[in-house]
Amino acid sequence: MSIVKTKNLTYEYLRRDEEGNVEGVTKAVNDVSLRVRRGDFIAIVGHNGSGKSTLAKHLNAILQPTQGTVWVDGIDTREDERVWEIRQRAGMVFQNPDNQIIGQIVEEDVGFGPENLGVPTQDIWKRVEQSLQAVGMFQFRTHSPNKLSGGQKQRVSIAGVLAMHPECIILDEPTAMLDPSGRKEVIRAVRELNSADKVTVILITHYMEEVIHADHVYVMDQGRIAMEGTPREIFSRVERLKELRLDVPQVTLLAYELQQRGLKLHSGILTTQELVKALRRYEWPEADILTETKAAATEETNEPTTEETNEPTTEETNEPTTEETNEPTTEETNEPTTEETNEPTTEETNEPTTEETNEPTTEETNEPTTEETNEPVTEESNEPTTEETVEERHTERERTDGTDS
Repeated sequence: MSIVKTKNLTYEYLRRDEEGNVEGVTKAVNDVSLRVRRGDFIAIVGHNGSGKSTLAKHLNAILQPTQGTVWVDGIDTREDERVWEIRQRAGMVFQNPDNQIIGQIVEEDVGFGPENLGVPTQDIWKRVEQSLQAVGMFQFRTHSPNKLSGGQKQRVSIAGVLAMHPECIILDEPTAMLDPSGRKEVIRAVRELNSADKVTVILITHYMEEVIHADHVYVMDQGRIAMEGTPREIFSRVERLKELRLDVPQVTLLAYELQQRGLKLHSGILTTQELVKALRRYEWPEADILTETKAAATEETNEPTTEETNEPTTEETNEPTTEETNEPTTEETNEPTTEETNEPTTEETNEPTTEETNEPTTEETNEPTTEETNEPVTEESNEPTTEETVEERHTERERTDGTDS
């Protein structure tokens, strides 16, 4: 028997400008029909603006359809007098836990729903304890919600819904504001509720990894149901999901890429364990073995080529070129030029000039001049002149003395 059912559900809202004038009508949900059985884990996925959150708000009478019908446990959501019955049977957890938590202490917040339903006080505390234990938050029952992490707050919100003993829980993107660790905590708690307590779960999300354990998946696009089926059936159609601007689990995408490269793996691999088993059981065809053999042979062929071709080339081409071309050029061209051109020029031109011109000039011109000119002049001119002068004086004196007498 179905706990939730919709038939030709359509919801329209008016678009208004800044002045409040109606600009047009948009269909957020367009002719949607689905059925949720008791105890099922249902996932509704779609990109932003696909209409999945609007659909979720119809499932516990927050919104009422423009056209079509919604039943919750057989009750038409248009019956205003039975709204409380509907919300007792279908509880809702919103995206932001801060919008749902109102108590100053965790256990007070969890007990708020049952208290409004008129449940006796003793039964309220029993429900609070059971609900907190179900989501793993019993040890935080006396803490302030403001001191909890995002994942812990979301689990407290789920406990508050559980305390009302609903037959179905609708979670509208409960992990959108959480980190990966917080998302795992919330999804783990939801799965335990579904498997252990047989609570019907309707999960609205755009994280594909969260829906791989669902019993049935609905994919929405532009307000309509574009695809439906089991997770394996949905994720087997990778190209179609890409067209709908949706991702797939990483392991599923890896398996798909391997299929595109020729590995004959079965479609719709959802977990790492499934991929590992599929690869271990894969029967590699002879063609693949031959390809590997050829690849190995190519490697063995390429390695000698590298040694025989590259290394000799370096030794025979580069090194000899340097020795035979560059070095000889330096010796035969540069050095001889220096020796034959510069050095001889210096020796034959400069040095000999100094020796034959300057030195001989000094010896033949200066030294001999000093010896032959100065010394002889002094000896032949000065010294004889002095002797002759003295003798002449004596002669003059004698002549003077003879005259006087």
